[in-house]
Amino acid sequence: MTPIVWATQDSSDLLQLASPENMALWQERRGSPPLTTLPDVTTVPFEFGMSTDFRGFQTASSRRDSSHQFLAESRKVIRVMKIVVIGGTGLIGSQVITQLTELGHEAVSASPRSGVNTLTGEGLAEALADAHTVVDVSNSPSWADDDVLNFFTTSTRNLLAAERAAGVQHHVALSIVGADRASESGYMRAKIGQEKLIAESGSPYSIVRATQFFEFVDGIVDSMTDGDTVRAPQGAFQPIAAADVATAVTRAAIGEPVNGIINIAGPEKLGMDDFIRIRFAATGDARQVVTDDGARYYGAVLDDSTIVPVDGEEVTVLPTRFSDWMASHTPSATR
Repeated sequence: MTPIVWATQDSSDLLQLASPENMALWQERRGSPPLTTLPDVTTVPFEFGMSTDFRGFQTASSRRDSSHQFLAESRKVIRVMKIVVIGGTGLIGSQVITQLTELGHEAVSASPRSGVNTLTGEGLAEALADAHTVVDVSNSPSWADDDVLNFFTTSTRNLLAAERAAGVQHHVALSIVGADRASESGYMRAKIGQEKLIAESGSPYSIVRATQFFEFVDGIVDSMTDGDTVRAPQGAFQPIAAADVATAVTRAAIGEPVNGIINIAGPEKLGMDDFIRIRFAATGDARQVVTDDGARYYGAVLDDSTIVPVDGEEVTVLPTRFSDWMASHTPSATR
């Protein structure tokens, strides 16, 4: 697909790099003025990271959802790439696919249901053919210590080997803020193992470390529940909306490899126990929250630095607040 830059006749609007099909959809949704091509730039052979005089770009849905807004000051034009998303049908992967597609990229979802199995290597060579970037947001089906370690290490080895054979130029992986500080957790140890394999592979890479997702708070609560009592630590908790995580992963995928870690977090930091109380107040959950610093988060004891960004770590704070997320994610029934 040949990349074309489109702009509305309203000179105050931002520019968008996308396929003509996506731009027609954008026009239909927004009811914007007729779209016109910019003939002086459409014939330029765009290269990744090429500087331009353009103000920036935005996705087709950015005016409807702030989590889709990309940095307007990013004065770059991107070329269309084939980007394979491992775990592309999941919570994060499906949103990354949507965002990449809206930006005009060839986004390919790869998962067992599409015939791609990173544990066995089945279907990897075919899926990665001609891919520029691979995004790994897959997750282990089992969180048992041995199972999760085997999943992340085996699948990552297979994926990196297949990428080298295919000539992939950028590996992006989703991990967890503070994984190395929460090594009592078998899941965190598995993520540390995955990160180590990537960093030592010699392949260009970007690791996006996110704090816990708002969408997982209820599951975390259930893991700490005994009857009608929730025993939760007051260790620092700074969760983030999955939509914001997807935006950060998409940014990493279309950007240059950083050969390091990108930390992202939500805008609010409180004790985990207080976040749970806020959730219960919003949902009417009658369970009692008891602060217990001995309570474990999937095997790990939390303090004020375990699973949140700490001094010395660069972090990008994404905008969605817990209250705003809850307002649009009201459960159908309360406990």
